[in-house]
Amino acid sequence: MRAIRCDLARLAEVRAAAEQAAELLAGGGVRPLRSLIANAGVWGVGASDASADGYELTFAVNYLAHAQLIGDLLGSFAAPARIVLLGSNTYHANRVRKTLGVQPAQWRDPIELARPAAADARASFKAAGVAYSDSKLAILYYAHELQRHVDDQVNVIVFEPGVMPGTGLARAYGPFLRALGRGLQRLPGTASPARSAPALASVVLDDRWANLRDGAFVVIDKETEVLPHAHDRERELRLWEATHELPEKATIAS
Repeated sequence: MRAIRCDLARLAEVRAAAEQAAELLAGGGVRPLRSLIANAGVWGVGASDASADGYELTFAVNYLAHAQLIGDLLGSFAAPARIVLLGSNTYHANRVRKTLGVQPAQWRDPIELARPAAADARASFKAAGVAYSDSKLAILYYAHELQRHVDDQVNVIVFEPGVMPGTGLARAYGPFLRALGRGLQRLPGTASPARSAPALASVVLDDRWANLRDGAFVVIDKETEVLPHAHDRERELRLWEATHELPEKATIAS
């Protein structure tokens, strides 16, 4: 096993990691690339926080870095292969998340989503939730469009691990809210790493899921239809275009 470290808030590091991985694959230093899991993410940072490249931090880490990595490695996959992106029902805020006060997505043009809020817009739970949900709706749009650009034997899937409070995802919050999250783990309907991690591995590896593609949405262990607004050809095309525009900009922060 080979580990390649990078900071997803720095696109230069993402590109360097992809280049290193591609070189290892081309040289036979590792086994063929048949699966990729875009799993890392943040939640709870303020909407005015920026990545090293000047992008809104949640959008940069949860979406843009993964799109950069996948795009740089597309030529390195050995078919048949699966690309699994981590999604979330926060794109519309289902019943459980509404109870927890999680905000649904408020979609805007991707250039706007990638722009940090004004410096005087202080972090809030609501703003952080909207930024997170926007990034997860972007994952759905990207997955649908990505499938149109890959080899027929490369399947794109979106996996939702379930409501899982108390994990490192909310590490940006203070001790009180993190402790509250751990307490919420006891609520009915919440998921856990012990259940969701094997389910994710199954989606990546098992024959049961071999025919899933086109950004099929799997909630833990069940394929689920997303709401109509999560399929939008115009938004998907615009996101694809903007994704290729943004990394070329030195900064978009005002």
